[in-house]
Amino acid sequence: MRVLYFGTYERRYPRNAQVISCLRRAGVEVVERHMSVWEGREQKWGLGLGVVPRLALAEARLLRRPRDAADAVIVGYPGQFDLPAARRAAQGRPVVFNPLVSLADTLVGDRGRFRSGSLPARLLTAIDRRALRAADVVVADTEANAEFLAELSELPEQRFAVCFVGAEEAVFQPGWVPEKPATAVFVGKLIPLHGLETILGAARFAPELRFRVIGSGQLESLLESRPENVEWVPWVEYDLLPGELHRAACALGIFGTSDKARRVIPNKAFQALACGVPLVTADTPAARELLADGESALLVPPGDPEALADALRRVMAEPEVAQRLADGGHAVYREQASEDVLGARWRALIESRL
Repeated sequence: MRVLYFGTYERRYPRNAQVISCLRRAGVEVVERHMSVWEGREQKWGLGLGVVPRLALAEARLLRRPRDAADAVIVGYPGQFDLPAARRAAQGRPVVFNPLVSLADTLVGDRGRFRSGSLPARLLTAIDRRALRAADVVVADTEANAEFLAELSELPEQRFAVCFVGAEEAVFQPGWVPEKPATAVFVGKLIPLHGLETILGAARFAPELRFRVIGSGQLESLLESRPENVEWVPWVEYDLLPGELHRAACALGIFGTSDKARRVIPNKAFQALACGVPLVTADTPAARELLADGESALLVPPGDPEALADALRRVMAEPEVAQRLADGGHAVYREQASEDVLGARWRALIESRL
């Protein structure tokens, strides 16, 4: 089977790189037709109108290119604007949309760039809905997100499939050897979804614990008044992230309280599980699709810094608990989110549409 991975997708973003890796591992030939728009732009959704000319030129080029011989076309993330060109390239073959997020949900509900009900919010919702309806099948990252996208698009649930995000196993491999002093490590963009306020609050509740925050973004100003037990590293190269995780006492997931935070399991959670590192993250419907509290992760109420502090004290003070979480988390990753498992899942859902 041969598939075309198509669009203005961000090539190095883990969701895209991992899907391509999974498909190839499952014996699928993957060719790419890519026009660069988002590469090198960490805050891609904060670029404003300056991105419009680049995006328009990329879409025009995608429309002009001849059709590639492929059994199906996959539109990668972010790809809401790519569906018209993808349908033309497919010429009747199945079009699979891998959106990862809704634009309206991200920019209105989560990051608060636009007010709910405003003209930009309504426009983003219309763009989302049009893109979702243009695909033959939409692949969401969790059941909770699939239900949300089905409601947003007013499409039947049969038009949706679910594949976890997973992790790039060429990069993220087991090797957990925690160093002293014990440190809880967070890796990610500093956006509302991640709940940076909750992490900093936990650090204040537990001044005896050490925290390491790796990343930058919308909320980094909160770190200017961070407690003394919080170290901030604005950037670490992607290939060096496994080492950061392997040395940590535990990895921090997300702790935001938005509706979107309840529906997603982020890259950082799968990467920690793939590395065999104990994970502490929010107790949400999405997390419960994969994780069991006390067995494969410690799950705490979203937005509750005191509960997070208590959970971290437990992981750092009880080695047997930390080891159980490390082993259980890696086991559930291998069973449900490894590249072998997800590759077979992606291949099967494409074959079912041929």
